[in-house]
Amino acid sequence: MSEILWATQAGYPPLAMLQWLPLAAALLLLIMREADLALVIGRIFAVAELVVAIDLYARIDVSTSLLQFAERVDVFAYHAAVDGVSVLFILLTALLGVLLSFYGMARQQISPVQLLSVLLLIESSQMTMLTTMNLLWFAGASAVQLALVGYLLWRWASAREENLALSRFLQYQLFGWCLFMAGSIVLVWSHADILGGHWSFDLFDLLETPQIGKYQSAAFYLLFYGLAVRTPLFPLHGWLPNSAGYGLIAVGPVLLLGVKVGIYGMARFLLPLTAEAVMIWQPYVVAFAMVGVFFAASMAFRQVNLRRLMAFAVVSHTSLIVIGLFTLHPAGLQGALLLAVNFGLAITVMLLMVGYVYRRTGTTHLDRLGGLFDRVPFIAVAFLIGGLALLGMPGTPGFDAVHLVLEASIETFGALPTIATALGNVAAAGFLLWAFQRAFLAPRPRDLPAARIARTGKMEYFVGGATLLVLLAAGFYPEPWLQLTDTATQALSAHFHHD
Repeated sequence: MSEILWATQAGYPPLAMLQWLPLAAALLLLIMREADLALVIGRIFAVAELVVAIDLYARIDVSTSLLQFAERVDVFAYHAAVDGVSVLFILLTALLGVLLSFYGMARQQISPVQLLSVLLLIESSQMTMLTTMNLLWFAGASAVQLALVGYLLWRWASAREENLALSRFLQYQLFGWCLFMAGSIVLVWSHADILGGHWSFDLFDLLETPQIGKYQSAAFYLLFYGLAVRTPLFPLHGWLPNSAGYGLIAVGPVLLLGVKVGIYGMARFLLPLTAEAVMIWQPYVVAFAMVGVFFAASMAFRQVNLRRLMAFAVVSHTSLIVIGLFTLHPAGLQGALLLAVNFGLAITVMLLMVGYVYRRTGTTHLDRLGGLFDRVPFIAVAFLIGGLALLGMPGTPGFDAVHLVLEASIETFGALPTIATALGNVAAAGFLLWAFQRAFLAPRPRDLPAARIARTGKMEYFVGGATLLVLLAAGFYPEPWLQLTDTATQALSAHFHHD
């Protein structure tokens, strides 16, 4: 794995810009403290961030697996670079930043300047995680992001049970973060032991050092479980149902689930740094993921709260992504990463539409919803399309991604485990369609008069329509995203296939 200096590719440092632009915007908004102007300024900066991300995509050379646009400041151990996989997640992060800058301001009880500032700070930390080549920087940015999302859960939760949601979130995430840091230290300790005391958290330095077997397994366990909490993967998903059910209706879950940082961290750090241990523990990881598909599907059918149901949908589909990742096959790796991005778009549109439903009805309990299609057909259709995209229906990015994952799974694990996984995906289709029928097509409860349900507004059309446009465009024309990730996933798979 090698690099190309950014100066040979662009006239400005795009990776530093992606990190500093939202940070500067957040500080500016906190200084201004003027709500109306803050909305305009914040949205302009969010759009500017998306423009930089698109420019990065336009400039990257997809024909090489080399990490590009490298930036380094040795004094601070700052080292950033990107490949096609990074750019894919960067584009998704920037897009979600724009959507949330328009969505989150509609709730009157939330201070626009504070919320938008926090959103921009979270975006900055996320961009750091997606560009850094340093485990310590990744962990530090992760800590900042989790603390800010925790602040959102504490400050603007939507139900009285927010204390439970916050405590579970903090307990799990702190535990996961500590595991990741411990795994990083084990790797660096092994590196220093070989090199006579020289400590480095840099990915390239660690890759140049052969890891001792006893360190590999310990590092794999710690890094994997630390990232699995974030992902979240069964059985480390316990924080999600409470956070989704009682936390900030859509903004918090979108920030945590829209961009699968846990999956990205596995692809960027876990797989290449602990390749030998990955090969040893691969069957066990896949077995747990397969159990998670069915466990989450069965739990989803038992939920009476639409948001908790969607939380278990997340766990079920995340398991499928992990199966693809741990095929260690180029097609499976590519399918898993594309599925993660498809998942981010699909779950975002669904969460945003559920947020709009909550604003109208004051509830997400399925037995108190019904008949919404007649009043808000766009919201209903957008929710349905998001659900179908989550299942990998034709016309969505998930279709090609699921095909790649199942193809690699058959080649790696055989037909029976793959068929079982596919059946789990069918079960997921069942509970999502059941939830759609209950919330939007079932008879309207008597205590929910039609006059109380406001029609879809212009801003709601814009946010939902923009998400659907990107989702469907990527589904009908997936070639650019396949080309973007092809060489990078080939290089990642080469760590495990040397023939």
